[in-house]
Amino acid sequence: SEKTQERLDLLKDVELLPITDEIEQIARVYIERLVMPNDPSGDALHLAVASFHQVDVLLTWNCKHLANANKINHIRKINEELGLSTPELTTPLNYLGGDD
Repeated sequence: SEKTQERLDLLKDVELLPITDEIEQIARVYIERLVMPNDPSGDALHLAVASFHQVDVLLTWNCKHLANANKINHIRKINEELGLSTPELTTPLNYLGGDD
């Protein structure tokens, strides 16, 4: 559909970050340390890619596992132990303009 093509066009210049063996190992650490669910291609991998590639912000609608204030300190601690930075984990709502 036209709407689908418009959405795809928004992504045409987006850089795709590679997934390496090291990133997959980081995802496994998140799962083993119980900060992410046991789905190696899901939330753990998204966080590992963002952390490894030093992404500033990881936008997500997932408030259960990623944009979860109760988990951020645990995530930061693990990333610090792994020598990684921690992206800001937030929903797109924080970046949408308001009427103010």
